[in-house]
Amino acid sequence: MKEYVKPDQVPENSSMARNLAEMKNLGKQMENMRSNEELISYGKSPDPVQHEEELKNKEGL
Repeated sequence: MKEYVKPDQVPENSSMARNLAEMKNLGKQMENMRSNEELISYGKSPDPVQHEEELKNKEGL
């Protein structure tokens, strides 16, 4: 059984964006995200968990 939560008790971080302006800003950030290959070319390391999963998918594991 799910408990009733009053609207003023809901945490602010329960959603990715609170309004349209934040959604547009997040969309712009996502469009400009660098791929793992780009990060490596800049001498940075990508997210290790995500990178490992991509390697497993490419190797067929």
